[in-house]
Parts: sequence; C-alpha cells; structure tokens
Amino acid sequence: MYIVNYRRRTNAVFLFFLVFLILCISRLFFIQFFRSSYFTKLAQKQHNLFVELEARRGTIYDSNLKPQAVNISADSLYASPHAIRDKDKEAIIKQLLPLLNVDYAYLKDRLYRKKSFIWLARKISPAKAEAIRKLNIKGLDFLKESKRCYPNGYLASHITGFSGLDNIGLEGIELYYDSYLKGKSGWALILRDARQKKLNLEEKMVLPGDGYNLVLTIDEVIQYIAERELDKAFRTYHAKGASIIVMDPHTGAILAMANRPTFDLNEYNNIDKEARRNRCISDLFEPGSSFKIVTASAALEEKKVVEGDRFFCENGSYRVANHILHDHRPHGWLTFREVIEQSSNIGTTKVAQILRPDLVYRYVRLFGFGAKSGIDLPGEITGMIREPRFWSKTSIGAVPIGQEVGVTALQLVSAISVIANGGQLMKPYIVKEIRDKYNEIIKSFSPILIRKVISLDTANRTKKILTGVVEQGTGKLAKITGFTAAGKTGTAQKLEPNGAYSHNKFVASFIGFAPAEEPVIAIAVVVDDPWPYYFGGVVAAPVFKNVAGDVLRYLKTRHPITEVLALNEGTTTN
Repeated sequence: MYIVNYRRRTNAVFLFFLVFLILCISRLFFIQFFRSSYFTKLAQKQHNLFVELEARRGTIYDSNLKPQAVNISADSLYASPHAIRDKDKEAIIKQLLPLLNVDYAYLKDRLYRKKSFIWLARKISPAKAEAIRKLNIKGLDFLKESKRCYPNGYLASHITGFSGLDNIGLEGIELYYDSYLKGKSGWALILRDARQKKLNLEEKMVLPGDGYNLVLTIDEVIQYIAERELDKAFRTYHAKGASIIVMDPHTGAILAMANRPTFDLNEYNNIDKEARRNRCISDLFEPGSSFKIVTASAALEEKKVVEGDRFFCENGSYRVANHILHDHRPHGWLTFREVIEQSSNIGTTKVAQILRPDLVYRYVRLFGFGAKSGIDLPGEITGMIREPRFWSKTSIGAVPIGQEVGVTALQLVSAISVIANGGQLMKPYIVKEIRDKYNEIIKSFSPILIRKVISLDTANRTKKILTGVVEQGTGKLAKITGFTAAGKTGTAQKLEPNGAYSHNKFVASFIGFAPAEEPVIAIAVVVDDPWPYYFGGVVAAPVFKNVAGDVLRYLKTRHPITEVLALNEGTTTN
C-alpha cells in the first residue's frame, strides 16, 4: 500500500513538472515567434540611447578674418524619467530648482513623462553643470553641445544677428545665411548598462556635417570707429535713435553698419525689440535736404541748368499752390551751385519746376529710392515714393526737397555712392565669401552693377558742387583734416500723429564721401529726434567728419601704397 501511494505521488509530481515544462516551452515558443519584436524593442529602449549629434555652426569672420561669431562647448542636462523612481522625483525637483532657475511646473512636467530621454536645461554655465554633477542624481546626465558666442558683444550686433538654443539663426546674417551656417545634424545610438549609465560605446552613428564659414565685407576696426562716433552723437543729443553706414562706393561692399540703441549679442533674450531692429534698412523717414542730390543731378543730366544759372530765392518765402515754402534763412539771388551749397528749398523747387514731376520721379527711382536694394540682410523695406499722378499741386515743392518721400539710410548711402563712383548704382552686399572648414572658398560674391544712373560728366560736376557744400556751405562741420570731402546735409521735420509736420521733432542727416576727388568711402549718418540741436550740419556732419577721418587714416596705414590715398598726401582743408 505504501509503495502504491509513493508511486502515485511520484507520478503526480512528475506530471506536474511535465505540464509546467510544457507550459514554459509553450510560453517561450510564443515569445520567440509572436512577441520577439516587442521585447527586442523594449531591450533597445533600456540599453540604447538615441542622441541627435549637433552640427558645428559655421564661424562668421570680418573681412580680415577676425571672428565675430564662434562656437564654444557647453553642457546640456537631460533626464531619463523612466529610470527614476516616482518617489524620488519630488526631491530631485527641489534640488534642481535653485540651480536651473525654472518653474516647478516645468520640471515636474518633464520628470513625470514616460520617456527615456528628455531635456531639462540646454547649454548651461560650467558652474551650474558642476553643481548638478555634485548632486550625483541617478537618471540625470549631460551631453556636450556647441553654444554660439559673440566675442565682440555689442559690435556689429545688428549685422551679425544671433541664433537660438537649437543653433537656428534668428536675426541678421545668422538668419539670412542660416542654410549655409547650420550644417546637417547627425545621430548616434549610445549603449547603456543595466543602471542606465552611458558606456560611451556607439552602436550606430551618422556623423554631423559642419556648417560653412562666412567672411563679411565688414572691417572690425571701421565698425568700431563708426559705432564709437555714432554712440557719442546719440548720447550727446539725447536722440531717439541713430544709424550709420560706411560703404565702398565703387563696389557696394558694406564696411560698417551700426544703430543706436543697440544690444549685446550674448544677452539677446533680455533686449526689447526696439534695440534689436536694424534701423539702417527697416526704418522709413523723410530725408529732407539730403535728397536734393537727386534734383541737382537730374537737372545737370537733362541739361536744364548749369552751375552758373541764377535763381531768385524770394528772400525766404515762396508760394507753391496753396502752400508757402520757406528757407531756413532768407536768400536773394543764388547761382544753381549756391542753391545746393546753401540748401535753399526755394531754389531747389524752382529747379524742379523746370524739370517737371515726371522727370523728378524718374530720377528718384533711378537713384534706387522706392525699391529694395537687395542687400543680403533680412528686414529691408522698399521706402516710399508716389507716382506723379498721385501728387498734389504742392508736391513739386515737397518731393525735390525730401518731403512726401520715405527712404532708408541704406538707400541714402547708395544714392550718394552714385555720385562718388561716376554715376553707377551698385548693389550693396555684406558677405564676401563662403568657406568650408578646410578654408576652401565655396562661393564668393562680386560687385553687381544695378544700372547706370547719370553720366560721368554729371557725376563729376555734382561732386564739385557737393565739395562746395562742405567747403563753404551748410556742411562746414564735415571738413576732414588732411583730406577733402563732399556731401549734403539734411534736416527733416517729422510727422505728428495728425499728419502735420512737427515743429520740435526732426531727423538730422548727412551723406557724403571722401576723399572728394577720388572717393574711397561713402557714409550716411542719420540721427532721429536729436535735442537740443537738430540741424544735420550740426548733429550729423561732425559724425561724418570723425568717422571718415579715422577710417581714411586707418586705410592709409593698412595700405600705404593705395593710389587713391596717395593722391591726397599733404592735402588739407581749412
């Protein structure tokens, strides 16, 4: 009996284990053939970390290969939420809050997500990264990323622009040439152990493609000179805004471009939109008398007047339709040359009446006003000039003297360059070359002629008249020691909200070039709402003088055999 019971128990145990074995084999068979892909993916999630490899953003250089925008290494903090126990997450949040300076809700949302990888903070300072490392928190780790850095801070901020956390261009050159600068991202699968620690072994990898480098036409030294002098005027005259552009009149290459107010490129998140706006290409204003270069050039080109023709300037008061036009001071008889030198509104209007509206409008457009220049910067506007069929009876006394027309500082410097270079409108540009990481030139940019505006003879005759503006006219404060200069002052009343011209808000400007005989640089200076002085010859002309003088001396030092500057050796203006 005992033996029989023993055999039964043995058979039962054997049968139990047999059934259990069959079930295990069946389960394994099911997993192998029906659930293998699921568990493979699960294992990969646990042991493989997919990481996007950031491309190195291209460096931006000035014309002398001095870096304006570079990349530095920075730590970015990430978390593996599924590797952190829920009961530990609140404590981790409390530890990170004072270090990351973020909201509690932000960290809670991120740490409670069902993900194996999520960013907590990007490109943080070395001090913060070190403090977090000392906490030794499981489930947190760092990846090295490149952070955009601007070594010159404020210098050329409106030209260079900036890129965001993801190295995508947001303003300026960084935005306009983003497709060249950003490169192509790569990726890697990094192996991790059972504790989710990186083993620094890449299972698979696609290397990122580095972005191209840019070489600008901007010269860092000229840019500094321009910004220094513009800032002085901006502060001295308590202006609302100010702009300056230095251009090579023969090529259209921008040597410097600056605005006030400005901002530090490394702190762009804390700057308001007013400071970030590139006023040189996006601000519309009436130019006032600096616009008279168009009327003067048109009259000479069309052979309607010659320099010695005399005009009676009505002793400062002249009726045009139902409007009384005034000069800033009364004049009697003036030659055409003197009309421009003394900036007579009445004399200029009488010249324009000889030309008639259609011709005035034609030359306004020929000089590039009312159209984009095509400069390689984002945000450029067209300006504003109405066709003659929309002019009122008083427009012939307004448009030729820079009223009822909206321009940009870039359009003004392009227009004065037409006279400086012999009559050609050149396309302004700011990038000279695109290079790869081996310094090989991928693409280069050459001067582009938009059109011939006036003849060489007309340009030279107008040039002499504008030299007189500086020598004995309204632009005397633009005289440069050691060099001759030519230019035109401008003082324009701003419009009030009701459409009337203001009597206490003005835009002061000066456009010119130097040396007068063989110009090397053309400059436009615009100061918005200066106080207590507001005349272009008082506010803007000295900025031109200081910038042009220092730039010419700098260029002479850099290029001692420059033919143009050699011609001016020993030339002094009193």
